[in-house]
Amino acid sequence: MPTEIDRQIDRASEVLNRSRERYTNLTARAKKRRDAEILGRVGRIAAAAGAIVVGAMVLGWFIPLGMGGALLVMAALIAVTLFFGMMPTSREVTPEKFGGVSLATLPLQTEEWLDRQRPNLPGAAMPLVDTIGVKLETLAGQLRTLDEGEPAAAEVRKLVGEQLPELIKGYQRVPDNLRGVDRFGQSPDKQLVEGLSLIDQEIAQMSAQLAQGDLDALATRGRYLQIRYRGDDAVE
Repeated sequence: MPTEIDRQIDRASEVLNRSRERYTNLTARAKKRRDAEILGRVGRIAAAAGAIVVGAMVLGWFIPLGMGGALLVMAALIAVTLFFGMMPTSREVTPEKFGGVSLATLPLQTEEWLDRQRPNLPGAAMPLVDTIGVKLETLAGQLRTLDEGEPAAAEVRKLVGEQLPELIKGYQRVPDNLRGVDRFGQSPDKQLVEGLSLIDQEIAQMSAQLAQGDLDALATRGRYLQIRYRGDDAVE
């Protein structure tokens, strides 16, 4: 018969396995985005360098380039390599533009934006950022068949495209030295974690309702997040 210690060990192992799986998934997503960005940069550099070399060869048929021309070609190759190597391969979508993206891509756009905010968030929020990211990926797959005109779509947009980014941006407006300071029993760090926890639960419930095909329940939830946290209020 298993002892209480055995049960505690089993529970701890289960938590570690879930954490390891989540970390692996997040690492894979980050690696995929990074690899796509690298390939995009290399492709643009190769195309520009090829155009310069071909142009130099064609020009060389008519005008001898000499050593000076060769140096100019080398300088042009270095310049395009630096330019395209530093320029982003894709335009970053900000929360202000979330209203213009399709419903199916909104969760992934939000997840990528949320991932970029990690350096500006407290360590206590990282587990919730991880779980929200996983749920947003699941939600993206479910939204492919949801009509943009459905009332349920508006609820998804409100939570994923408005309330979640607003919570993060409100926290980031607070000066760094005040984020851990309690005010009326709550610090901005704690308020952020509580807000993210509530959003995590809401996304899970939305996903469950979509899985059940219960669009009416999703459209008439009437449960809007009361995110009271605002940067200006927290420092007054």
